[in-house]
Parts: sequence; structure tokens; C-alpha cells
Amino acid sequence: MTAPEGSGFRFTRHNRSPRSIAILAAVYAGLLALVLVFGAAWWLIGLLALGTLPALWDVLRDTDAGLNLDSAKLRWHSGARQGEIDVTEIDFFRFDTRWDFSVRVSIILTNGKHLRLPDEALPPHKQLEQALQQAGFRVDRHHFTVF
Repeated sequence: MTAPEGSGFRFTRHNRSPRSIAILAAVYAGLLALVLVFGAAWWLIGLLALGTLPALWDVLRDTDAGLNLDSAKLRWHSGARQGEIDVTEIDFFRFDTRWDFSVRVSIILTNGKHLRLPDEALPPHKQLEQALQQAGFRVDRHHFTVF
């Protein structure tokens, strides 16, 4: 299946967003409150804060993730990872709604192989589904799959 000429879709998400900064600030404020109000041990708070380091690193480096579809290729990137595929190799897209209501998107290739797109590189699933259908791709939805 080839995307029609002139079609294009671009999505980019930056990790240094007001939402990400607010979430980190709220977590650190909560941890500080545990120390000041409840007298929590510093070593325990330090252990809890370790889980925030990857998010803090992403905000400080302002990494981004995204997806770009044009008439020839589908490209995606997430931090240092990136990939691309010719649209002629794509048979259809599969959207799997999981039990936690997250949606995983896979590309089913013409040779039958599956290629999972990274979650952080994807726009909201309804927006992506509409863009793919406008580009002429078949989209299969599967709700509440276990695996």
C-alpha cells in the first residue's frame, strides 16, 4: 500500500514540557514533605527519588520523540533510537488496546512480520488512526488483548 502523493503527517513530543516539569516538581515536593512533615529518613527518600532520575535526565536534555509519515517513508525516533520503513513494505497497522487502556501500535509488513512502534513516539491513538486512514492505510483495532 502506498500513501497518496502530497499526504503527510508529523508528530513530535518534547520531554521538556510544562506537564513533565510540573510532575517532577510535585514528586519532589511530596518527597520533601515526607521529610519535613513526617520525619522520613533521608536514605529512604533518596531511594524513592532514584526512580525519578530517568525523567529528570530527559527533561534536562530536552529529548524528543516523534513520527513522520510522507508518501515514501514512515520514520520515527525516540531519544537516540530511530527507525524508518518504506510505505510499500506496510500491509496494515494494528492498534491493540490493553487492559490498562493504553494502545500499542504495530506495523504489519507485507512479509507478515510485526514491527512495534515505540509508545513515546506516537500521537494520541485516535489522531494517528485518522491520519493513517487518510493516507490510505488499513487500520485494525483489537480491544483488550492479553498479550
